[in-house]
Amino acid sequence: MDTCDSEDDDNSDTWDETDTPNCQLTKCLFCSKVFTIVEEALEHATKDHNLDLPTLKRRFDMDCYSFIKMINYLRLHSMSASDLMSTKQSVWDDDKYMKPTLEDDPWLMYDFDDVETPHSSMIPGDGSGGFLANAENGIVTLSEHHFAELQKKIQALSVEVRVKNSLLEAAADDMKRMRAVTQELVEGPNSQSAGDKQVDRKVACLSITEDQSYFDSYAHFGIHLEMLSDVVRTSSYRDALLKNSAVINGKVVLDLGCGSSILSMFAAQAGAKKVIGIDQSDIIYNAMDILRENGLESQVTLVKGRLEDTVIPEEKVDLIVSEWMGYFLLFEGMLDSVIYARDRHLAEGGLLLPNRCTMHLVGIDDPGRHKEVVGFWDNVYGFRMSTLAGEVLKEPFVEVVPSSAVATSSHTLVELDLMTCSTKDYSYISSPFKLEASRDTAITALAGYFDTFFDLPVEKVSFTTGPLGEPTHWKQTVFYLKNPILVKKGDIIEGHLLCQRHKKEIRSLEVCITLPGMKQNYCMSSCSVSDT
Repeated sequence: MDTCDSEDDDNSDTWDETDTPNCQLTKCLFCSKVFTIVEEALEHATKDHNLDLPTLKRRFDMDCYSFIKMINYLRLHSMSASDLMSTKQSVWDDDKYMKPTLEDDPWLMYDFDDVETPHSSMIPGDGSGGFLANAENGIVTLSEHHFAELQKKIQALSVEVRVKNSLLEAAADDMKRMRAVTQELVEGPNSQSAGDKQVDRKVACLSITEDQSYFDSYAHFGIHLEMLSDVVRTSSYRDALLKNSAVINGKVVLDLGCGSSILSMFAAQAGAKKVIGIDQSDIIYNAMDILRENGLESQVTLVKGRLEDTVIPEEKVDLIVSEWMGYFLLFEGMLDSVIYARDRHLAEGGLLLPNRCTMHLVGIDDPGRHKEVVGFWDNVYGFRMSTLAGEVLKEPFVEVVPSSAVATSSHTLVELDLMTCSTKDYSYISSPFKLEASRDTAITALAGYFDTFFDLPVEKVSFTTGPLGEPTHWKQTVFYLKNPILVKKGDIIEGHLLCQRHKKEIRSLEVCITLPGMKQNYCMSSCSVSDT
């Protein structure tokens, strides 16, 4: 299972779904006591207040939504544990209790799906607390009272084990920090910890052999047909160059990842003195023919190779243009090469095109599409395949989101100034977010997109890949939620997004999204991104 890592433990392989970005003490549901984690509060409520979650779950056939409503109801109405255990009706069934009563309440993050209910085949007892025998089938079972007592003990022991595991994990974190401090003392302040090295990994670390499959994916004409047919993308680059020809005229331009050479030809058309196009993909041989076909071979020089390993005809250039953006902006990691080119080949006072990008997140409600993607597995020709639904939820979908499905405000996750940013600014993005619901609905997914800016002195140009703009070949990156979130107009959905490089595949991404009551991990790799 692919997972994303916390800031404190870049090398951990699993996520505890009760983790949250911020530390929040857990208040008891029935008294004023507070605890460090939910498990401690649950153990206290079980032992001291006789709370029996498995019995409640069985009695009311509760799911995670019902649990969230119950917690918010208890916070609002201060019901005692004895009243709760004796009630025969789920008085918290109203959807208004989906709204948190206590902000950042850790109880809402508890994984209620892990609560096991008593087996339905157990034979009710006579209240004596002992064993009962069924004379007809010879099965010996426990009385209901005795079974409930054992369930409580098992639950308490499970909580104790979780608490011990948390303490062990904390001790492991402390040991890792101690090792890092020791390493710094021995090797000096400039030594990097393992976590820093993970964040600072770059595409240049890959050998050409390791990286060749990426370039091979751009050798076929089909992908260039798709990109050139993207009017928003291609016309924006054309306008940025031609409408600012006064800035381009007489300059040396580097077209990084030139592909079919369309941007090189735009730069030549804008009056560039010399254009150097570089690409490791075999499409460059077709680009050479295209230049000859248009009589531009003397003005544009093409070089086959990866920039990080290749000597180019001009050590310094006045302008670098590149169409490097991937799905969710950072997929494929080509921004590394842009930063490399900027630091080694851009002359003082030179320009990058584009020079600025922003990443955004928005909530969408598309129950029909959610049913196609997630609900489909509930009944496949009469069979349940829910295990595959879990696998589907690990992968984001690249698809066009209907503008009518946008159901919240948009949140800017990060803004990158390409003239000044470093790889660390985008290799590990940790961003809290707030989305305001624009109507009463159920949020079925979050959609990520990016905006691109050419802030040039003559005429500024920009375009969006968002669902409210004209569709592009990047579409939107859709993160489907396991359980839709019910909201009322004006409700604020607070969450946290973590996006970082894949631990093994540098050009791939790991994304972790935390929302009230849930945490989901996604992997964006060349073999897993679903493009529909």
